[in-house]
Amino acid sequence: MPEPAAASPAEVKIINVVQGTIGRNPAVVKAARGMSHFGEHSLGWVGIGAVGALLDKPRRRQWAGVAVGAFGAHAASVIIKRVVRRPRPHDPSVQVNVSTPSKLSFPSSHATSTTAAAVLLGRLTGLPWPAALVPPMLLSRIVLGVHYPSDVLAGSALGAASAAAVLAAEKRTSRDRTGKNSR
Repeated sequence: MPEPAAASPAEVKIINVVQGTIGRNPAVVKAARGMSHFGEHSLGWVGIGAVGALLDKPRRRQWAGVAVGAFGAHAASVIIKRVVRRPRPHDPSVQVNVSTPSKLSFPSSHATSTTAAAVLLGRLTGLPWPAALVPPMLLSRIVLGVHYPSDVLAGSALGAASAAAVLAAEKRTSRDRTGKNSR
């Protein structure tokens, strides 16, 4: 098995800068922990998709797509983590501010599921959810000291690809049900 990808000193320095600036604010760390718990195993996003599906019957399939997309993105990130096997930040200068279910770092599952959910929610509601939700979640993982910057960026890219796959599947199934191309 190949050696896990090592973190560059530049990535550790970025974590140090983030933790030494906004990460010094206890309210920021508390908010980051709350985001971490919400996003664990994509359960917060699955919950939002489920509630939307229950309350918004005309768009039930799209709300279910939010839940499925977030969970599927999370699952994809876990598989990649097990292949890559990159350890979480362990430099003595990095303060870890939350517990994690594994010691694997690449890609960030929180970044992956949040990006997928935000893209799908944005498409469903017409609101700029990716701009509002993704940057804070990515930054929170660095504030908490549990991911390198490349982990969250790769996770976000994987989440966007996962959302694109869900949207393509929705378009295909909608076209199949109606017998014509629906946009």
